[in-house]
Amino acid sequence: MSLHRVVALLTEPQSPFEVACAAEVFGADVPDVPARYSFRVCAERPGPLRTTVGFSMLVDAGLDAVQEADTVVIPGWQQPAAPVSPAVTGALRAAHGRGARIVAICTGAFVLARTGLLDGRRATTHWRSTARLAAAFPEVQVDTNVLFVDHGDVATSAGTGAGIDLCLHLIRTDHGAAYAARIARSMVLPPHREGSQLQYATPAVPAKADESLAPVLEWATAHLGTRLTLDRLAERAGLSNRTLARRFTEQLGTSPGQWLLTQRINAARVLLEQTDLPVEAIATRVGLASAVNLRRRFRAHLGTTPGAYRRTFSET
Repeated sequence: MSLHRVVALLTEPQSPFEVACAAEVFGADVPDVPARYSFRVCAERPGPLRTTVGFSMLVDAGLDAVQEADTVVIPGWQQPAAPVSPAVTGALRAAHGRGARIVAICTGAFVLARTGLLDGRRATTHWRSTARLAAAFPEVQVDTNVLFVDHGDVATSAGTGAGIDLCLHLIRTDHGAAYAARIARSMVLPPHREGSQLQYATPAVPAKADESLAPVLEWATAHLGTRLTLDRLAERAGLSNRTLARRFTEQLGTSPGQWLLTQRINAARVLLEQTDLPVEAIATRVGLASAVNLRRRFRAHLGTTPGAYRRTFSET
């Protein structure tokens, strides 16, 4: 299998953390995980590139690297209002035109918007910059709340953390949930967040250690095949239904029911990839009751069927 070529297009000054996030997802050498991607960085003018934290990075590739990429990542653009050279926008449009995927992390969306590739489409960026993006590019349908938006050929994320979510989502799309989970586990990350989740949740006061949902989430994930009602989750957490729902909104930006459905679909994906179990048995094991229900949920959330998903991502 040839490696999928990922190129990060950098600017000056560059946030090293956002570049590192993409590099860790796409370029890290993870023991016992087969490499599926190659990763490199480029800039319009190769050479020393200033960063936002005081040191320079030596970039040895120019825009020619963009034309060889299967995916181009644009990390956060530190000066969103600054002009982007025609050479950069031209390289991005040419890459997109030959089928490359263009991915913007955080304020990298401003660069992507300047190419015209987001016109008439949904996009997002860091919540502090969504109003500016909407004002500067009225043709773009700016979504202020989501973590990321993926159209297949172009994708945008909110802040840096959401950029990691987007990169892992792309790996999941390319190679399945089990492979993405192995990459996330090596990064010591929790289960993935869906793109439709809120960008941020702001409780009135910071959650106390004993208010964390982690114990009940871990328990629920281990018991997906059982009947997990709101009453049962609340009882397990020692909370009222209303308090549990509020904490889900504050800490996860979603409802208990939606979170459970996401976990069940993800568990079904892994079983489809790694086992030969019949769809009916998988549906029962993950708590979706029947093959009909599993197929309906798959179609609604993933736009495909369990059978087609298994044919694409099966490891058995």
